[in-house]
Amino acid sequence: MCTVIVSVEPDAEVPVLLAGVRDEFVARPWMSPGAYWPEHPDLLGGRDLLGGGTWLAVNPPARRVAALLNGRGRPAALPVRLSRGDLPLLAAEAGEMPPVDLSRYDPFYLVVAGLDGVRLWTWNGEKIAEEKLPRGLHVIVNTGLPADEENERVAHFRPRFAAAPRPEYVTEGSPERFWGEWLPLASGDNLLPDDPRTLIVRHVLPDGRVYASLSVTLAALAEHGVRYDFLPFPEDPRTWHSVEMPPEGRG
Repeated sequence: MCTVIVSVEPDAEVPVLLAGVRDEFVARPWMSPGAYWPEHPDLLGGRDLLGGGTWLAVNPPARRVAALLNGRGRPAALPVRLSRGDLPLLAAEAGEMPPVDLSRYDPFYLVVAGLDGVRLWTWNGEKIAEEKLPRGLHVIVNTGLPADEENERVAHFRPRFAAAPRPEYVTEGSPERFWGEWLPLASGDNLLPDDPRTLIVRHVLPDGRVYASLSVTLAALAEHGVRYDFLPFPEDPRTWHSVEMPPEGRG
């Protein structure tokens, strides 16, 4: 996942809104969100069929979501290297950075959002840092939390998401009706893949491999329920669908 957009408004009816874009090689197999992990029965998420984990996990009973982005720094040694896909699962279940041997993981950013706030952990291969995100709209990319003037994507999307009206109540209606202006923004805001501001990317590498945005997730957390909507790529037309919540997650 290369971009996470999170809005934190503790006093709002829906305190946390999160949009996550997953960028990956298109040949890497995966499955759309579901309950795939018997050892984590409360969790929903898309499944990476190569590593077995996920890039984003939702815990409806706990009103929590955890998302992972690749980071920059010193990679883990190959003999002991583990997939980072287990980290969102462990974090969504526990609500915090899991007690793992970090030296076995490549650099990452881990976002854990709940009704108690949103925290960001940064692992650069040498040290771990934690920060609690303040009220407002935050855009996290593979270099962390850049200022608008440091990143064209952030400069374009942060003010637009911040200005979009906030959903007032988690409902079971269509994604279009619930998310309003958030939906076209999360779908890419009609920017082309070669636009430096684009949220939805597609790159053909010299060796012929294609690296692209494979899906977008929208999640809303509130006391009365959780909303989880998903857009897989490629889709023509682009069709969002709601991930079915267990009864206790609907409110």
